[in-house]
Amino acid sequence: MAKTGYGKRSAGDEAPHADADFAHLSPRDRDLAVFIDHLHEGHAMGYKALAAEHPRYGQQACRTSLRRITLAGHLRWIKEHITVEDNSMRWVTRTYWSRTRRSAEWWAEFARKLDGKDVTEDYQLGLARVEEAQAAQAAEDIDVVDAEPEPDTAHQVLAELRAADSRMALSDADCRSLASLTEEWLSRGATPNDITEALTDGLPSVVTNPGGLARNRLESKMPPKKSKAKIRQKAARRAYVSRVIMACGLCDADERTTEIVSGLCRECLEGIEEDEYTDGYVPETFLPGQRVGGDLPGADEVIDVTERVEALRRAAGLR
Repeated sequence: MAKTGYGKRSAGDEAPHADADFAHLSPRDRDLAVFIDHLHEGHAMGYKALAAEHPRYGQQACRTSLRRITLAGHLRWIKEHITVEDNSMRWVTRTYWSRTRRSAEWWAEFARKLDGKDVTEDYQLGLARVEEAQAAQAAEDIDVVDAEPEPDTAHQVLAELRAADSRMALSDADCRSLASLTEEWLSRGATPNDITEALTDGLPSVVTNPGGLARNRLESKMPPKKSKAKIRQKAARRAYVSRVIMACGLCDADERTTEIVSGLCRECLEGIEEDEYTDGYVPETFLPGQRVGGDLPGADEVIDVTERVEALRRAAGLR
């Protein structure tokens, strides 16, 4: 699995699994597409991570197949500009997967709909490939300081003791004199319930001085002071997508600096021949077979190129 916020994300609105899902891809690309399709949400999607998990293909094979799968309309990398409630902003890159083959127009509309999306939950869980170094941590640390108890809380807890046990009916004067001790309990993390239990548990059958008994118990059972160590918490701050741009899946370039065509930049598209992503096509010159010598000496002789190469290698002592 990728770090929180990274990895595979479903584009949604997909048809159920079917044998023909990736029939338009070459055998290797189809194999990798099925592999990716069955990965859990959040799984790492880099070609190195896929190669480490796949039983048959290495890094270069996975990288090439990812390119073809992207061109076929199953993968897109989309950069989202996140604006947080505290006015902080950052760019993150999401990896979206679709089992169903999508057109470039469909992906463009998909990206457009992301603009303005509330991503508060994603923000709290973590962000992917944050460009600003200081924004790498999605959840901010905040100091939780011991809050002063409300002035009336302690008095109310003491006054309500009579409802918990009639033997502990404290007068108003008792409540005022014991309020400071009760506030100390609350500041040390005790709840009103904890105080009520401490003052009413195991009482004698007759209580002649409830105020004195309450003081004795509040002093003798005082809980320890809380540690002043800082408590790390995730800040629950609203975040939304304020801008969306398409990015290249191989080099991370985006529309701000280059043209993105079918999920790839022009530079990454350069040198890709049609046969590289057309299902099953292999140029005839790469196929073994009989070749004629043409105008060279022995032109009438029919030569099996594969056999000749093997013979030459054997003659040279090569494996």
